[in-house]
Amino acid sequence: MTTVAEGNILNMTFPLFVAVFSWLFLKKQREAMASLMVVVAFVGVWLVLAPDLTHFKSGSLWGLVSGVTAAAAILYLNLSRRDHDTNTILFFMFGIGAIAIYAVYHRHIFLPNATEIFYLTLCAGLGVIGQYLLTIGFRYVSAVEGSIVSCARILMAALLGPYMVGDPALTPAGWIGAFLILGANVYLAVRRVGA
Repeated sequence: MTTVAEGNILNMTFPLFVAVFSWLFLKKQREAMASLMVVVAFVGVWLVLAPDLTHFKSGSLWGLVSGVTAAAAILYLNLSRRDHDTNTILFFMFGIGAIAIYAVYHRHIFLPNATEIFYLTLCAGLGVIGQYLLTIGFRYVSAVEGSIVSCARILMAALLGPYMVGDPALTPAGWIGAFLILGANVYLAVRRVGA
């Protein structure tokens, strides 16, 4: 539906939606500068979705929806963690996820053949290794540094997408949008620690 760069950039809008949801539902989290940064970031989102400022790429909305759902999951996880243990939270998060995926995509679920199992296993293994290394790496950085390193995925996807998967390069407006989103994410990460 979209390019690797746009999908990653739009997925990384979840801190903005966390700020929006917090502002809407948690009155003590309202701050004028954070609200301004969210508006700036949404200008960035628009520049990524419509880089020529005229043609809106509706297929890219899936990336934005992933940012919204990630933000909702993060807020739910944060609220759940206050009263429940890790195993209970994981059971319900994975359970809700499995039910939601089946409800929406049940027609597309099938038993994979040997080649598909190989690639699925390879992807799963690399994902587990990546998560393990990420977890180890976060032991050596602060929360702010970790958030900023995570946001660097925006730039890595924009730079590497054309070379690794043959995606079209971002337009100048798309680059401006990516940097606006990145800047807002960095501000929100720094603000969280200062709060």
